[in-house]
Amino acid sequence: MRRSLLLLLAVFLTSLAPVRAADPVAPAASGEFIILAGGVSLHVWEKWKAQPHDNWWMNFVRASRIRIEEIQASSPGAQITWLVYRPAYVNRAKQENNDLISHITSVRDAFKVKLIWFDNASEVISYLNNGQDRSRVKIANFEFFGHSNKACWMFDYSNTIDSASKAWLHQNDFSKLKRGIFTRDALVKSWGCHTGESMSGKWRAATGVPMIGAVGKTQYMTHELPTLSSVTGRWTR
Repeated sequence: MRRSLLLLLAVFLTSLAPVRAADPVAPAASGEFIILAGGVSLHVWEKWKAQPHDNWWMNFVRASRIRIEEIQASSPGAQITWLVYRPAYVNRAKQENNDLISHITSVRDAFKVKLIWFDNASEVISYLNNGQDRSRVKIANFEFFGHSNKACWMFDYSNTIDSASKAWLHQNDFSKLKRGIFTRDALVKSWGCHTGESMSGKWRAATGVPMIGAVGKTQYMTHELPTLSSVTGRWTR
Protein backbone atom coordinates (compact mmCIF):
# COMPACT_ATOMS: atom_id res chain seq x y z
CA MET A 1 0.00 0.00 0.00
CA ARG A 2 2.78 2.37 0.98
CA ARG A 3 4.59 1.64 -2.31
CA SER A 4 1.43 2.41 -4.32
CA LEU A 5 1.01 5.74 -2.53
CA LEU A 6 4.61 6.67 -3.31
CA LEU A 7 4.13 5.90 -6.98
CA LEU A 8 0.95 8.00 -7.14
CA LEU A 9 2.78 10.90 -5.46
CA ALA A 10 5.65 10.68 -7.98
CA VAL A 11 3.20 10.77 -10.91
CA PHE A 12 1.40 13.77 -9.39
CA LEU A 13 4.61 15.76 -8.85
CA THR A 14 5.78 14.98 -12.38
CA SER A 15 2.53 16.32 -13.81
CA LEU A 16 3.23 19.64 -12.12
CA ALA A 17 6.63 20.04 -13.81
CA PRO A 18 6.67 22.49 -16.73
CA VAL A 19 6.52 20.98 -20.18
CA ARG A 20 9.98 21.25 -21.82
CA ALA A 21 10.57 21.51 -25.52
CA ALA A 22 12.51 18.68 -27.12
CA ASP A 23 16.29 19.07 -27.06
CA PRO A 24 17.52 20.61 -30.32
CA VAL A 25 19.12 18.20 -32.74
CA ALA A 26 22.84 18.89 -33.13
CA PRO A 27 23.51 20.36 -36.59
CA ALA A 28 25.39 18.26 -39.09
CA ALA A 29 29.11 18.93 -39.32
CA SER A 30 29.64 21.93 -41.56
CA GLY A 31 32.49 23.94 -42.96
CA GLU A 32 34.30 24.77 -46.15
CA PHE A 33 36.20 22.20 -48.19
CA ILE A 34 39.19 23.78 -49.97
CA ILE A 35 41.25 22.19 -52.73
CA LEU A 36 44.49 24.00 -53.65
CA ALA A 37 45.99 23.16 -57.05
CA GLY A 38 49.39 24.25 -58.28
CA GLY A 39 50.53 24.52 -61.88
CA VAL A 40 52.25 22.13 -64.26
CA SER A 41 55.66 22.35 -65.93
CA LEU A 42 56.52 23.13 -69.56
CA HIS A 43 58.06 20.69 -72.03
CA VAL A 44 60.70 23.24 -73.00
CA TRP A 45 62.35 22.58 -69.62
CA GLU A 46 61.41 18.95 -69.12
CA LYS A 47 61.51 17.12 -72.46
CA TRP A 48 65.22 16.22 -72.30
CA LYS A 49 65.11 14.82 -68.75
CA ALA A 50 65.25 11.11 -68.00
CA GLN A 51 62.11 11.52 -65.88
CA PRO A 52 60.24 14.57 -67.18
CA HIS A 53 57.48 16.13 -65.12
CA ASP A 54 53.90 16.67 -66.21
CA ASN A 55 53.67 15.06 -69.61
CA TRP A 56 49.92 15.52 -69.08
CA TRP A 57 48.69 19.03 -68.33
CA MET A 58 45.78 17.69 -66.25
CA ASN A 59 47.91 16.07 -63.52
CA PHE A 60 46.70 18.33 -60.72
CA VAL A 61 43.37 19.21 -62.29
CA ARG A 62 42.36 15.56 -62.60
CA ALA A 63 43.47 14.81 -59.03
CA SER A 64 41.40 17.78 -57.83
CA ARG A 65 38.41 16.56 -59.79
CA ILE A 66 38.66 13.05 -58.35
CA ARG A 67 38.83 14.44 -54.82
CA ILE A 68 35.89 16.79 -55.45
CA GLU A 69 33.80 13.83 -56.57
CA GLU A 70 34.75 11.90 -53.43
CA ILE A 71 33.81 14.81 -51.17
CA GLN A 72 30.46 15.30 -52.89
CA ALA A 73 29.70 11.59 -52.60
CA SER A 74 30.47 11.45 -48.88
CA SER A 75 29.22 14.95 -47.95
CA PRO A 76 26.36 15.97 -50.28
CA GLY A 77 25.90 19.72 -50.34
CA ALA A 78 29.44 20.41 -49.09
CA GLN A 79 30.80 23.91 -49.73
CA ILE A 80 33.76 23.24 -52.01
CA THR A 81 36.21 25.94 -53.08
CA TRP A 82 38.88 25.19 -55.67
CA LEU A 83 41.92 27.47 -55.70
CA VAL A 84 43.95 27.14 -58.93
CA TYR A 85 47.24 28.82 -59.85
CA ARG A 86 46.24 30.52 -63.09
CA PRO A 87 49.59 31.73 -64.61
CA ALA A 88 50.94 28.21 -65.05
CA TYR A 89 47.91 27.11 -67.05
CA VAL A 90 48.01 30.23 -69.17
CA ASN A 91 51.63 29.38 -70.05
CA ARG A 92 50.92 25.71 -70.64
CA ALA A 93 47.93 26.59 -72.84
CA LYS A 94 50.31 28.32 -75.26
CA GLN A 95 52.41 25.17 -75.45
CA GLU A 96 49.37 22.95 -75.93
CA ASN A 97 47.66 25.39 -78.31
CA ASN A 98 44.59 24.61 -76.26
CA ASP A 99 42.31 26.77 -74.11
CA LEU A 100 43.10 25.12 -70.78
CA ILE A 101 41.41 27.85 -68.78
CA SER A 102 38.08 26.96 -70.38
CA HIS A 103 38.66 23.26 -69.64
CA ILE A 104 39.26 24.06 -65.97
CA THR A 105 36.16 26.25 -65.74
CA SER A 106 34.16 23.41 -67.32
CA VAL A 107 35.11 21.24 -64.32
CA ARG A 108 33.83 24.03 -62.07
CA ASP A 109 30.54 24.11 -63.95
CA ALA A 110 30.12 20.34 -64.07
CA PHE A 111 30.61 19.89 -60.32
CA LYS A 112 29.15 23.25 -59.25
CA VAL A 113 32.08 24.27 -57.08
CA LYS A 114 33.47 27.73 -56.42
CA LEU A 115 36.59 28.30 -58.53
CA ILE A 116 39.05 30.98 -57.46
CA TRP A 117 42.12 31.75 -59.57
CA PHE A 118 45.19 32.97 -57.72
CA ASP A 119 48.52 34.44 -58.83
CA ASN A 120 50.65 34.31 -55.68
CA ALA A 121 50.93 32.78 -52.23
CA SER A 122 49.63 35.83 -50.40
CA GLU A 123 46.26 35.35 -52.12
CA VAL A 124 46.11 31.80 -50.77
CA ILE A 125 46.86 32.95 -47.23
CA SER A 126 44.29 35.73 -47.60
CA TYR A 127 41.58 33.35 -48.74
CA LEU A 128 42.22 30.85 -45.97
CA ASN A 129 42.07 33.61 -43.37
CA ASN A 130 39.30 35.78 -44.77
CA GLY A 131 37.66 34.11 -47.75
CA GLN A 132 34.61 33.62 -45.56
CA ASP A 133 33.69 34.75 -42.06
CA ARG A 134 35.80 32.19 -40.22
CA SER A 135 33.87 32.71 -37.00
CA ARG A 136 30.91 31.09 -38.78
CA VAL A 137 32.37 29.07 -41.67
CA LYS A 138 35.54 27.30 -40.64
CA ILE A 139 37.67 25.14 -42.89
CA ALA A 140 36.75 21.48 -42.49
CA ASN A 141 38.98 20.11 -45.25
CA PHE A 142 42.09 21.48 -46.97
CA GLU A 143 44.17 19.56 -49.53
CA PHE A 144 47.02 20.45 -51.88
CA PHE A 145 47.77 18.96 -55.30
CA GLY A 146 50.95 20.10 -56.99
CA HIS A 147 54.72 20.15 -56.91
CA SER A 148 56.43 20.43 -53.55
CA ASN A 149 59.58 19.77 -51.59
CA LYS A 150 59.99 19.35 -47.85
CA ALA A 151 59.78 23.11 -47.20
CA CYS A 152 57.26 24.56 -49.67
CA TRP A 153 54.46 24.12 -52.17
CA MET A 154 55.81 25.18 -55.57
CA PHE A 155 53.00 26.58 -57.67
CA ASP A 156 54.96 27.00 -60.92
CA TYR A 157 57.78 24.45 -60.75
CA SER A 158 59.58 24.30 -64.12
CA ASN A 159 56.94 26.55 -65.66
CA THR A 160 58.95 29.76 -65.96
CA ILE A 161 62.43 28.58 -64.87
CA ASP A 162 63.98 25.18 -65.50
CA SER A 163 63.69 22.97 -62.39
CA ALA A 164 62.84 25.94 -60.16
CA SER A 165 59.88 27.97 -59.01
CA LYS A 166 59.07 31.68 -58.84
CA ALA A 167 55.77 31.21 -56.99
CA TRP A 168 55.58 29.18 -53.81
CA LEU A 169 54.17 29.00 -50.29
CA HIS A 170 56.98 28.34 -47.82
CA GLN A 171 56.49 26.60 -44.50
CA ASN A 172 57.67 29.77 -42.73
CA ASP A 173 54.60 31.52 -44.14
CA PHE A 174 52.29 29.24 -42.16
CA SER A 175 52.69 31.64 -39.24
CA LYS A 176 50.54 34.10 -41.24
CA LEU A 177 47.53 31.80 -40.89
CA LYS A 178 45.10 32.77 -38.17
CA ARG A 179 44.44 30.38 -35.33
CA GLY A 180 40.91 29.06 -35.21
CA ILE A 181 40.13 29.09 -38.94
CA PHE A 182 39.97 25.26 -39.05
CA THR A 183 37.46 22.96 -37.41
CA ARG A 184 38.84 20.85 -34.58
CA ASP A 185 38.64 17.68 -36.67
CA ALA A 186 39.70 19.25 -39.99
CA LEU A 187 41.30 16.96 -42.57
CA VAL A 188 44.44 18.56 -44.02
CA LYS A 189 46.57 16.69 -46.53
CA SER A 190 49.35 17.59 -48.93
CA TRP A 191 49.52 15.19 -51.87
CA GLY A 192 52.86 16.54 -53.13
CA CYS A 193 56.32 15.08 -52.65
CA HIS A 194 58.29 15.27 -49.39
CA THR A 195 55.91 17.48 -47.38
CA GLY A 196 55.78 15.01 -44.50
CA GLU A 197 59.51 15.53 -43.97
CA SER A 198 59.20 19.07 -42.58
CA MET A 199 56.08 20.96 -43.66
CA SER A 200 53.67 18.78 -41.66
CA GLY A 201 55.39 19.64 -38.41
CA LYS A 202 55.56 23.35 -39.23
CA TRP A 203 51.89 23.33 -40.20
CA ARG A 204 50.78 21.80 -36.91
CA ALA A 205 52.93 24.20 -34.91
CA ALA A 206 51.39 27.18 -36.73
CA THR A 207 47.74 26.10 -36.88
CA GLY A 208 47.28 23.47 -34.20
CA VAL A 209 45.88 21.12 -36.85
CA PRO A 210 47.80 18.08 -38.14
CA MET A 211 48.65 17.82 -41.83
CA ILE A 212 49.18 14.51 -43.58
CA GLY A 213 52.22 14.64 -45.85
CA ALA A 214 54.44 12.25 -47.77
CA VAL A 215 57.87 11.07 -46.76
CA GLY A 216 59.42 10.55 -50.17
CA LYS A 217 57.92 11.16 -53.60
CA THR A 218 54.36 10.85 -54.86
CA GLN A 219 53.10 9.89 -58.29
CA TYR A 220 50.09 11.52 -59.92
CA MET A 221 47.81 9.05 -61.64
CA THR A 222 45.21 9.24 -64.43
CA HIS A 223 42.16 7.77 -62.72
CA GLU A 224 43.01 7.75 -59.03
CA LEU A 225 44.50 9.96 -56.36
CA PRO A 226 48.31 10.28 -56.12
CA THR A 227 50.23 7.37 -54.65
CA LEU A 228 53.57 7.02 -52.90
CA SER A 229 56.30 6.22 -55.41
CA SER A 230 59.36 5.91 -53.16
CA VAL A 231 60.29 2.43 -51.96
CA THR A 232 60.57 3.72 -48.39
CA GLY A 233 57.73 6.24 -48.78
CA ARG A 234 54.98 6.66 -46.22
CA TRP A 235 52.28 9.08 -45.16
CA THR A 236 52.84 10.86 -41.86
CA ARG A 237 51.46 13.66 -39.74
